[in-house]
Amino acid sequence: MLEDPQGLSGIHCLPVFPFGHLDAFTVKCEQSFPPSYRRAGASCTTKADLMMKLIFRGFLVILIAFGLWLTYALNNRPDLSSYEKLWLPKAEAGGLRLTNLGVSTLLISDGETSFMTDGFFSRPGMLKVVAGKLTPDQARISEGLARAGVEQLVAVLVVHSHYDHVMDSAEVAKRTGAVLVGSQSTANVGRGSGLAEDRLIVVEGGETLRFGKFRISMIKSQHFPHGKAMGEISEPLTAPARATAYQEGGSYSILVEHPQGSLLIQGSAGFVEGALDGKQADVVLLGVGLLGSTDEQYMQAYWRETVQAVGARRVIPIHWDDFFKPWKEKPKPFPFLLDNLDASMQFIQSKAKETDVDVRLAPAWHAVYPFVEAGELTARD
Repeated sequence: MLEDPQGLSGIHCLPVFPFGHLDAFTVKCEQSFPPSYRRAGASCTTKADLMMKLIFRGFLVILIAFGLWLTYALNNRPDLSSYEKLWLPKAEAGGLRLTNLGVSTLLISDGETSFMTDGFFSRPGMLKVVAGKLTPDQARISEGLARAGVEQLVAVLVVHSHYDHVMDSAEVAKRTGAVLVGSQSTANVGRGSGLAEDRLIVVEGGETLRFGKFRISMIKSQHFPHGKAMGEISEPLTAPARATAYQEGGSYSILVEHPQGSLLIQGSAGFVEGALDGKQADVVLLGVGLLGSTDEQYMQAYWRETVQAVGARRVIPIHWDDFFKPWKEKPKPFPFLLDNLDASMQFIQSKAKETDVDVRLAPAWHAVYPFVEAGELTARD
């Protein structure tokens, strides 16, 4: 007969029936442990306890691994140093000037008349965009306008009404005395922000506006076909609001004509076949957001219907920066997880070489002369 030195004969293992069903792995241990056994630290670990611990530890390992992967993926970005030679130099005083303020926000001025596209400065972080409600960041708008040297504008022209284009537009218009130009959806953002009706110009596509020496044509276009938030804003939109409340509402190509030259602003990497036939522009400010995620056929069609259609001599890619991050002297492109700027640039540079088109980048915050100057391409070659 076996001895029981610890006095364990008092243990009774009884089956427990949780929720009225037999759990073959769960037992309830009832006993009156002798003091000597309690001091030995004995426990009554069951198969179910071990299984739960293993599941928990496995889940924790997976969670940590996913967190490490996500951190890496969100910081694995294209290296802009490979495009170092493409940055346009700062412009001298006088003449038509363009300033890149991030995404598709551009300041254009001839020294007498100034206007802006979109006017987006808030740039809320990813978590806020995904899980929260958005409102224009007054401090960032003030800082952005001051740094760009903007006090007065004749117009803020919005390429479409997603939040990263339209959210700050009415506030910028209020502060600068500008009219807000765009779709009915853009006008409803203006109305929700308290902008007076006589400060709103609603366009359908095909309208031509004149401001000083600028002739501006709003040409119906299409957004990049990602299928998200592609509806309309049908009533005044008041912040705070979720990012998904800012529906696309119609997209526009903006053709800017001036005695010094012409610019086509293509704020999204979408197009309408034939829409730009017969138009002419010296420079295309080409939206490339998500272009690198498409196939060769789409990229070829996009080039043909924008750059080739208007006979441009120069292309300046825009809408490539990570708009979840602040717009700094050295902007960050989107991580490869969300976009592929390198693929976009590889295609653009290849097509430009084929068709004798110059490709340059506009630096953050600094005004540049956007047009190809006499002898410039020869000098670079």
